[in-house]
Amino acid sequence: MGGLRTTDGRATRPAALVRSGMLDRLTAQGWSELLAYGVRTIVDLRNDEERTVLPPPPLTCVHVPLDDPADTAMWDRIRADGVDGTPLYYPFFLERKAERCAAAVRAVAHAGPGGGVLVHGAGGRDRTGLVSLLLLLLAGVAPDEIAADYELSNQWMAQKNPRYCTLEVLARHHTTERDALLAVIDSLDAVSYLREAGLREEEIEAVRSRLR
Repeated sequence: MGGLRTTDGRATRPAALVRSGMLDRLTAQGWSELLAYGVRTIVDLRNDEERTVLPPPPLTCVHVPLDDPADTAMWDRIRADGVDGTPLYYPFFLERKAERCAAAVRAVAHAGPGGGVLVHGAGGRDRTGLVSLLLLLLAGVAPDEIAADYELSNQWMAQKNPRYCTLEVLARHHTTERDALLAVIDSLDAVSYLREAGLREEEIEAVRSRLR
């Protein structure tokens, strides 16, 4: 997620932050290439039952489960509205799971200084997209840059896993992924939101220093 334009005319640092789908199918060569790219810390947003492969040394893995599947009322509401897998579920999730969102951002803030951080869930779009959005907003990345990066996920999924592509779902709700994501950004003061969820000022600055 390097090279994204910030609102003050700068850009995010290359290899500082990577977002990804699950890493379970990486070969030994794949892990070597990940290390060669500079990644040293992995933030795994998946639930316990989703985790089957743990990263090999010298990679550090921080497990921060984001979804909270025990909150069945939330997920029943999201699925009843038909917005799962799209940015349309983000506002409801942000409202109910601020502490979990802050914990994911905190894991990036506390990552070791010697390399980049990779954040991932399963497909790299939903949980990972939300946490990436918060991180990029803290770094001052322009909203259209955040939206353009998010759009890459469904482009990839349409080619590789068409049943996980949610473009048709968004069309049924008379929106696009870009418009839906920009609406989330427009309604969110990420700094205040994360402060209120317990993120400390030095942690906010650590994220900015890492990404900028």
